[in-house]
Amino acid sequence: MATHDTLGDFLTIIRNGSRAGLKSVSAQWSSVREGVARILKESGYIADFAKTEKNKLPVLEITLKYNGKKPVITEINRISKPGRRIYTGYGDIPKVIGGMGISVLTTSKGILSDAEARQQKVGGEILAQVW
Repeated sequence: MATHDTLGDFLTIIRNGSRAGLKSVSAQWSSVREGVARILKESGYIADFAKTEKNKLPVLEITLKYNGKKPVITEINRISKPGRRIYTGYGDIPKVIGGMGISVLTTSKGILSDAEARQQKVGGEILAQVW
């Protein structure tokens, strides 16, 4: 039985939209996707996000952010995958490009950036890294 990686699909939608120079992209809504979008907005990687409805289904609209014509997101990578989960304690959360990027984790306190997880002293599953 195949496993579908909905978070990986979400990150790919954002990555491809940024590279194509799109103003915004949309993806099916989930609480995890909304949590990741919140971290990306708070960290300055996307301009905004909103939960809307299309064809009576919840959708997450992501407004992408650019520096001139260059996307703010240089790279966005899925770390933990359905077939290989990557967990870490708060003291071992890796720094992304010497602190120039962020890790997104799912923890017992919700979806947090690496800095928030260190501050709250919680570890968890490393979902993605962005720079």
